[in-house]
Amino acid sequence: MYSKEILLNTVERIKNFTNEAIKIEEDVDVKRGRYVIDAKSIMGIFTLDLTTPIEVVIHTDDKEKAKKFFDMVK
Repeated sequence: MYSKEILLNTVERIKNFTNEAIKIEEDVDVKRGRYVIDAKSIMGIFTLDLTTPIEVVIHTDDKEKAKKFFDMVK
């Protein structure tokens, strides 16, 4: 499991993020405080306060796969 904080402060960034999350088979979550949202759910992401960075968690043991995903959603 790998995590990173990213900023999703525009509709275009949110669309790009969810599109990239959908492409991979691993589970990806978005965390804000006590809330955990499936990163493949654009509607779920829009329920969060997106004015500050959010924590993104990819559930994989493959470091390269996680790095590649995080590089694509910067």
